Amino acid sequence: MNPQDLLRYVDSLHREKNIDPSLLFSAIEAALATAARRHYGEDADIVVRIDHDSGRIHAEIDGAPLDQDQIGRIGAQTAKQVIIQKVREAERDALMAEYREQIGQMVSGVIQRADGGVATVQLGNVEAILPRSEQISGESLHANERVRAVVFEVRATGNRVRVVLSRTRPQLVKCLFEQEIPELSEGVIAINSISREPGYRSKVAVSSTDSQVDPIAVCVGYRGSRIKSVREELAGEHIDVVRYSDDPQVLIPNALQPAEIEQVLLCNMIGRAIVLVQEDQLSLAIGRRGQNVRLASKLCGWDIEIMTGGELEEQIERAVAGFSVLEGMTEDLAQQLVEQGYLSYDDLSVIEPETLMQMGGLTAEQVDVIVDQAEAQAEEAEAAATEERKKRKQEREAAATLAANEEQQPAVSEQVADGAESEESEDSAAEASEETQQGDGEDTLSTEGSEADGGAEVSVEEVENVIVESEPIDESTEQDSDKENVAVENNNKEDEAQQLASENVEDPDKA
Repeated sequence: MNPQDLLRYVDSLHREKNIDPSLLFSAIEAALATAARRHYGEDADIVVRIDHDSGRIHAEIDGAPLDQDQIGRIGAQTAKQVIIQKVREAERDALMAEYREQIGQMVSGVIQRADGGVATVQLGNVEAILPRSEQISGESLHANERVRAVVFEVRATGNRVRVVLSRTRPQLVKCLFEQEIPELSEGVIAINSISREPGYRSKVAVSSTDSQVDPIAVCVGYRGSRIKSVREELAGEHIDVVRYSDDPQVLIPNALQPAEIEQVLLCNMIGRAIVLVQEDQLSLAIGRRGQNVRLASKLCGWDIEIMTGGELEEQIERAVAGFSVLEGMTEDLAQQLVEQGYLSYDDLSVIEPETLMQMGGLTAEQVDVIVDQAEAQAEEAEAAATEERKKRKQEREAAATLAANEEQQPAVSEQVADGAESEESEDSAAEASEETQQGDGEDTLSTEGSEADGGAEVSVEEVENVIVESEPIDESTEQDSDKENVAVENNNKEDEAQQLASENVEDPDKA
């Protein structure tokens, strides 16, 4: 192996792959030693050293030096693949070190593919991935588009480096602010805290080292130009810039803007802040689906509870009454716990035993009894709440089913009505057909009569007479009829003779 070729090889790898030359020399030495063991046996004691200046290789086997020809044959025959493997590992380690230093920093790349919700982003010397879970909700990424994201995770996968990007982390908001606002890099203003729900809203707490500089106005920019650029990059996400303060009494109302706050009660022992508002400000302070208070809690680092004064009084009375029934609990101790922000059995079940011992002057056994009772009551309350949620869910499902059935019933009624109408129409059509047939028969009969009488109209009686006269006469019937007429005449004559005889008897003069 030519020393000059070896030096050129190391130098080219150092320039192209950004690999430390000393690392490359060590890899080549290890590769040559491995190849020599394969040639001379695994038990052979082989030492290989390379002069970094001249590139000459010095090798010894069991203390005896090897000449350059033997080393050259060994390297040419078996060391090539080992050297390539070492180089790849060195390249991977260099990329790992490079991108691990950039974790939390913003990078820019071009989307190569966007299939199945996962986007592949080209970052110069490495391909990174942007998973669907790390993309902003509702945004659509397409190939050949430039995208900005923060480096979220770097890990080795075989000989490759896997870089995972994110567009949902609060660090992206901070990096975009630093890019758009020069005063941040200059140190005139500072971002103290960020809370974010990607795609919906972010809250940024800023402060200024110069009393004459308004940090909010600097971040918003002239007519909102700076904040508008950040929002466009974040798919229209709303951004609230608030003034930071070390005093929670000031920071919490600022974080809950635009709601107006009456009073903030801090419970330092459990890290809770009870915020009192007017009734008309309650929904505004909580926000849609609790978003405003949730982001404010993350921004300030306090567990914030929003309520009105009346609600607070009710909770205090209920908590004091509930704590007082526990065995070993006094009314004074219950009042102290409520003043420190413990308003439920669940809060009391996680209290530090030492704290409860100091507050009430109790023993460890008494504290254990109180905590055990609180845990049991908390479990019962949780079970009751779960049952209530289940019941409400069933009621909602039943209501939804009923509503669906009511929507289907009009459709069924319409179908039945349509069927009845069609049946009625069929019956009407049949009746009309029969009437038409009867009418046709009568018309035919009238027409025949009209033709027989020379076109004159003929009544029904005339038609019957015509029909009777047209029937043939039976002779026997005619003879019987004549005999009946003769008998009738003879009877009539006999009646007349008897009547005349009776008249003569009654009146002799006439006789």
